[in-house]
Amino acid sequence: MVATDNPTSSRSGLRLALLALAQFIIAIDYNNVYVALPEIGSALGFSDQSLQWVVSAYAVAFGGLLLLGGRAADRLGARRMFIGALLVFGVSSLVGGLATEQGVLVAARAVQGLGGALLFPAVLTLIVTRFPEGKERNRALSVWGSTGSGGLAAGALLGGVITHGMGWQWVFFIVVPVTVIAAIVAPKLIAPDATVSKGGSFDLPGALVVTIGVSLIVFGLVSGPEVGWSSLRAWGAIVLGVLLVITFFVIERTTKDPLAPVALFRNRSLVTAMAVAFLHHAALSSGYFIFTIYMQNTLQYNALEAGLAFLPLGVFAMVAGGKVASTVLTKFGVGAGLAVGMIIYAVGLGALVAGMSAGGSYWAVLPGVVLYGFGGGLAFTAIFVAASSGVDASQQGVASALGSTALQIGAAVGLAIILVIANAGSSFLGGLKIAGYVAAAGALLGGLLAFTLKKPAPAPVEEAPAVTPEAAI
Repeated sequence: MVATDNPTSSRSGLRLALLALAQFIIAIDYNNVYVALPEIGSALGFSDQSLQWVVSAYAVAFGGLLLLGGRAADRLGARRMFIGALLVFGVSSLVGGLATEQGVLVAARAVQGLGGALLFPAVLTLIVTRFPEGKERNRALSVWGSTGSGGLAAGALLGGVITHGMGWQWVFFIVVPVTVIAAIVAPKLIAPDATVSKGGSFDLPGALVVTIGVSLIVFGLVSGPEVGWSSLRAWGAIVLGVLLVITFFVIERTTKDPLAPVALFRNRSLVTAMAVAFLHHAALSSGYFIFTIYMQNTLQYNALEAGLAFLPLGVFAMVAGGKVASTVLTKFGVGAGLAVGMIIYAVGLGALVAGMSAGGSYWAVLPGVVLYGFGGGLAFTAIFVAASSGVDASQQGVASALGSTALQIGAAVGLAIILVIANAGSSFLGGLKIAGYVAAAGALLGGLLAFTLKKPAPAPVEEAPAVTPEAAI
């Protein structure tokens, strides 16, 4: 059982705005440190190799702990986890901004990743279980998706503006008051969680195995470019991580109260959404990296200029992920909306890469940037509409965590692959372009996979003044 909020109440809009704000915090925090990395490295004495851990520590913790965060939202209550995760985020951001040593900053980033892993599934669970499937849920998820996809691009913009005007520390400090205010307001806008059942468990063996397994996979992928793919640290972590994930599925088939019920993987919509999510973020991490490097290394943009270059991407991602996504998904179905979004995404990335040249300009890549942002925003929202379809309300936290875990692993895999391709090219720019085309091909594959999702039969229209747990699934 989950508590419910009346979607027609006067507070519904404020509640949705709060949940969207939380997703925006996650999104910008994932991306806003990129343009601040040079100043962070100089201030704290990071080497070129060790500096990547300011980003990677967050990615490893976030990707590795998502399933545990999803289960916690289902078992302990989404509102409880929402408030607790906001406070974790706020405290770790404060510590990160105050850090004067490398180890402190990397540790703070890892705790931020923990906060994100707890917050992301809690936000999605609160949205999916408090709004009925169909038009209401599509509208709510479109608001959430527009702030999430827009926040990814806005993170680079805000990071550039803040770093240029206030210093790298404020990239972390700026999050603190927002999370505290959101945590204070949350109890007034979100109904209390229902009483948690005494039965069942967290499936501790499964939680530990999958957390360590996914963390090792992400750790190995982000280590490869630094220490070499032939190193034990890189391939050893990946192989061990894969073995642990396989072990996790064996545990789930035998335990009475699994962390991720095997039946979830028979949900075609969820599994397809996970596959497309993997390809979406592989293209996202690739495109963001390529675009950032091109702006700063080839066109010689500073941090502020590089951040502003992301503005059109963020604006079009928010437009497509919001009202456009809600309209398209409601009218044409999740499969068609997801497919169209991924195809536009692929075309945009390809156009962005085609416009890159040694003596080029921002205007040459701008059409690709716009299409890339628009398609990515539409697809991002559609992915989680697909992932939530047909899933019981008591398992929405795990379902959203599965979708997001696929995103994070895809991002790590995509970045690892393009770094290998870029460094293997006859020139670094030439290698970047080849890597960009490979990422665009992956996004196109995601669009073709999305076509396999069938449009569900329209549900009968009926009056329902309030949403019950049964009506929200």
